[in-house]
This record gives sequence, structure tokens and C-alpha cells, in this order.
Amino acid sequence: MSSGAARGGAGAGSDRSGGAVPRRGGADPVKALLHRHRDLCERAVDPLEIAAGLEALGITDRTAARFRHRDVFSLAEELYARVPRDGASRPHHESVRVPRLGADWILLTLLPGALGAAVLTGLRLTDGQVRLAVALGGLLAVGLVVRAALRRGPLAAEPGTSPWRTGTAARAWTVCLLGYALLGDGLLRVIPAGGPDALPTGAPDDPWTVAFAPVLALTLACAPAAWCAHLLAAGARRRLVGSHGLEDFTSAARPLLLGTFALFLGALTALLALCGAALHEDAHYPQALTLGALLLLARLLTVHHHRHAPALVIGAAAATEAAAPALLLAGRLPGCAFLAAPVRTLVDAWGTASVPALACGTAALTLLVHALRTLTRASAHAPTGVPE
Repeated sequence: MSSGAARGGAGAGSDRSGGAVPRRGGADPVKALLHRHRDLCERAVDPLEIAAGLEALGITDRTAARFRHRDVFSLAEELYARVPRDGASRPHHESVRVPRLGADWILLTLLPGALGAAVLTGLRLTDGQVRLAVALGGLLAVGLVVRAALRRGPLAAEPGTSPWRTGTAARAWTVCLLGYALLGDGLLRVIPAGGPDALPTGAPDDPWTVAFAPVLALTLACAPAAWCAHLLAAGARRRLVGSHGLEDFTSAARPLLLGTFALFLGALTALLALCGAALHEDAHYPQALTLGALLLLARLLTVHHHRHAPALVIGAAAATEAAAPALLLAGRLPGCAFLAAPVRTLVDAWGTASVPALACGTAALTLLVHALRTLTRASAHAPTGVPE
């Protein structure tokens, strides 16, 4: 942000269409704005936080022109300058707070993958009731570790608040998506053959196959997801310093978001290849990559104060996946074969992977478009960001 854009910045008094916007009478509209948003201005440690807060409240560069400022950043500098500071020195905007790396969150993001590998090893070495106990205990342990990983570091929604900001429903839908990644493809294969006759055992010769490789890769991907979230947060804060306006920041933040998203997908692809080779299984790239993309985007939006859209989209994807085996089973009823026809046609043409890839891919694309609109705004990255 240019520090020269002080009160009455260049281009003041005109909106984007070039028309002058005069003050009415002798009133001071900036003073009125300061009165309405005094709490925001007093809490801010620099003008950047005020600019981001104003943007979150719907004040745009066009609105700033009515206050004889060229953009929201210039208006924010005047608001910051007008708030009494009790003689304290003004912090420089070059010292925008950047998230620091911490050994605690680095360790926590590595634990889900390590614990997932340990649980999988236990399943391979046991059978019968012992295997069932290992599976149930392992699922609980991995869930608790993932929950802990969301409490700290870049994947935490906000310091001191609940790590599960998306609510109980979104948590349940996420578990359903992961459950389908583990069991869904196998279920779609056994239903047309008249099954399932029993619960899956995880044995290699079991008709209801279990996809361990993609789920293990997704637990290992907690670490690169946290690193990508850190890179996005740190890069966005630095770009706030050099921005000359809200549009300038958006232009700089968009490639940053796309770059970190692509970096995560690359890391997840490598993990899928590694897990598939180690377990001698199909890596299920379409299903796992689209699911990983969906979960990352949902978490990034949640971390940066946008929670409603991720919960809604994840729920839609999980419901779509659950509908596929439900329709196949419903098609067994007399006179209801037409219910299973769409799923059978899709599976026959593109395989069982088409169902989760289509559901999660569509959902991930929806969230990516939403993220490009919301996570490229200054209000999403400043400490004063306002939740949805």
C-alpha cells in the first residue's frame, strides 16, 4: 500500500465513472464514518486492518470516492490517523503480522499420517475380532489427532475458538466422504452382483474391496495442506503491504491462491503414488484428488471466515455419493429398475470411480470459484476479517 495515499488521495472526489461526488454542505462524512466504525478503527494496529474491515462491511473503492478518496486504502489511512492513540507511536504497515512456523503444529500435522500407517499395519497383521477392534480404535484415534491438528497452526479457524467451525452437519458429511473413499467403490461393484452379503473384511480376496491407499494418502496430506495454508496466509499478508488498492491486492492474491492449490494437488499426487506402490493397490487418483481438493478448499474458506458455502457444498457432494448405492439397491424392488438406470449407465461407461470423481470434482470446482472471489479479498486475510 502506498503510504503517500493520505487524506484526500489522488483521484479524490470522483467515482470510477469520472463524475464528481461533492460533500454535502459543511458536514464531514469521514467523521460520520469514523463514528459508525469507531470500534474497528480503535482496534486496528495499522490502516491495513481498517481497509480490510471496511471491505468486509461492503465499502468499495466507489464508496470511498464519496469521501474524496481514491480507494478504500486511502480512506483507511485517514480513519486511522483520526483515532486518538494516547501518544503511542503508529505501527508501520510494513510490519504486517505474518504467521510463524511452530514445531507444535508441524508435529500435529504429521501425526494423522503416521497414525494412519500404524493402524493400517495393525489391520494387515490381525484378523477376526482383533482386527475389528484395531479398526474401530484406529478410526477414533485418527479422528482425535485430526481434530487436534485443526486446533493449531494454519488449519485453525481462529485462535481460541472451536476447531470445527463448520458445525456438526459438516463434520458428519466429511466423515461420509472419507467413508465412501474407503468403501464406496467396492460397494458399487458388489451390489450389481447381488451383494453385499457381509461387511468388508479388508482381506485381498474379499469381494467388497477396501481402498486403503487413497485414505492413507489423504491422512498423510494433512502436512502439505497445512504448509499450503501457511504459504497462502503469509503470501497474502505480504501482498497487503505492497498493494495500492483493493483491486491491486486481488490481482496479486489470485495467482497466489491458484499456486498453493496446485502445489497441494502435486503433493497429494505424489503421496497417492507412494501409498499405491507401498500397499500394492490402485491409487484411485480421480477419486482421491477431487476429494483432497474439495477438503482443502473447504478448510481454507473456513479458516478465512467463510463457513456457510463449504458446509453446503460438502453436504451436497456426500449426499450425491450416498445416493448412488441407494439407487442401485432401490432398483432391486419390483418395478423400480428405472431408479438404478442412471447410476448403472454412468458406472458402465466410466467405471465406479466416476461417481465420487463427478460428485467431489463438481463440488471442488464450485468452491474454487467461490474461493477466487472471497479469498482474494483483503478482508479474508486481515485479522479484522468478518465471518459470513
